[in-house]
Amino acid sequence: MVAEVSMRGITKRFPGVLADDHVDFEVEAGEIHALMGENGAGKSILMSQLAGVYQPDEGEIFIRGERRTFASPLDAIDAGIGMVFQSFKLFPSLTIAENVVFRSEPRKRGLIDRKEANRTVAEIAERYGLSLDPQARVDSVPVGVLQRVEIVKALYREARVLILDEPTAVLTPQETERLFDVLRALKADGRTIILITHKLGEVMAISDRVTVLRDGRNVAQLVTAESSPDEITRHMTGRHVDLTTPPPAHAPGEVVLDVRGLTVPGSGERDAVSDASLFVRRNEVVGIAGVAGNGQVELAEAVIGMRKTSAGAVAVAGRDLSAASIAQRRDGGIAYIPEDRHAVGSAGGADAIENLALGHHRSAPLLKRGLLSRSAMLDHAKRLISRFGVKIAGPTTRVGTLSGGNLQKVVVARELDYGSPVLIAEQPTRGVDIGAIESIHRELCTYRDTGGALLLISAELSEIMSLSSRIVVMFEGRIVAEVPQTEASEALLGLYMAGHEPEERHRPGAFDALRDAHPAAGGPRTDVSEKGAAR
Repeated sequence: MVAEVSMRGITKRFPGVLADDHVDFEVEAGEIHALMGENGAGKSILMSQLAGVYQPDEGEIFIRGERRTFASPLDAIDAGIGMVFQSFKLFPSLTIAENVVFRSEPRKRGLIDRKEANRTVAEIAERYGLSLDPQARVDSVPVGVLQRVEIVKALYREARVLILDEPTAVLTPQETERLFDVLRALKADGRTIILITHKLGEVMAISDRVTVLRDGRNVAQLVTAESSPDEITRHMTGRHVDLTTPPPAHAPGEVVLDVRGLTVPGSGERDAVSDASLFVRRNEVVGIAGVAGNGQVELAEAVIGMRKTSAGAVAVAGRDLSAASIAQRRDGGIAYIPEDRHAVGSAGGADAIENLALGHHRSAPLLKRGLLSRSAMLDHAKRLISRFGVKIAGPTTRVGTLSGGNLQKVVVARELDYGSPVLIAEQPTRGVDIGAIESIHRELCTYRDTGGALLLISAELSEIMSLSSRIVVMFEGRIVAEVPQTEASEALLGLYMAGHEPEERHRPGAFDALRDAHPAAGGPRTDVSEKGAAR
């Protein structure tokens, strides 16, 4: 039987990096095949060569037994290969249908037939249960819908092989289940799916076979039903990985982050965040759970100062930061791991030395006699790269060339190294491999146990429940429930995330007695914008 895709001896080099080292990779027609490996193992680069984005330095590609070379993605599309990337390739100002048919528009009397475009897109979406409004503008729909648009775009071009790169990294659990239903429908229709992912639970649930890459080489090809998460992990990392979180080394202390009545205006009539109050104590992790788009991101951005508020107050260690700028809030004790590591968390055109120095550049040892010390910045970068296991050619490498997981490590390393009393972490392990998740969790626990106050926002309920001692749930911009870790379950949190009325003991304010028992340290509150920020 001829394989749908066969890649033989694929080798790809970049300056200072051997991304793929004589990789053999084979996928049968009509299967869901998972491609796994640590960040920087060569997964996305391998699939980008199949999709025509890069050309192999060595090796051959066969599609249904025919040797093919792809000079561009258009060549790959003509051969029936479609790839959905982590960063979507869509035009925000166009409608869904216009994005799908772009460069292959149906025409009538020489003009674009928009009615036919809408009809065709709606038909494809309905056939596979993708639920799209063809006439909606792309910039008006949530991220889960954008992924469906990318899939329909590939199907419109009659892709027989669909490559999905970390498809659930931006999806809620509910959206992930809907995506899996779509993938099963595509498989039933005879399509072939290649799934690049780090999530073992999803691999076990949806895939037929698994190929594991490590350091650019194919180290295992497994039948999923005959394998186990532990076996796959050992092939990926060469060791056993334990994601269980140790209990806090110290009982929570005084309040460090105190948010009261915070309201953030929305783009429509409803506020993005409405009258939200929460607190985080020393040696404590407080998690925020909620379906994407229910105010979690806006709340975090308001606390750090990136969004204007119409009401409420933010204080750190007793100091009122409500009127402070972003820089003053960071100087006042807040570190921030943003949800978007590309647009907000890093400067892609700058090297690792400069990215890791951001924020640290205002003080010794990087600043000497009013001038930045390049040698001190280099030593600083080398230390963090080594500590966090960033896979990078060298400190002078532009971070925009890194894999998503390695870029995430750069952002996490920089923010944790501030030693700030408060850390806001949004999706700290999104798109990160299991070995790196273990490492980041360990670093977050160390931060907690050395006196840090961590506000954690994650789409992974298992991560929220594992790390948090208390969990607040947001729905439509409001904090609707507060649940202790000992009583939390995915089922219970899922109900509250869907807007169900919480039990009496889980209503907002259930833990306010803890705030009163451990008032904020630092004496009477002062306005940092007037008094100056303390480090």
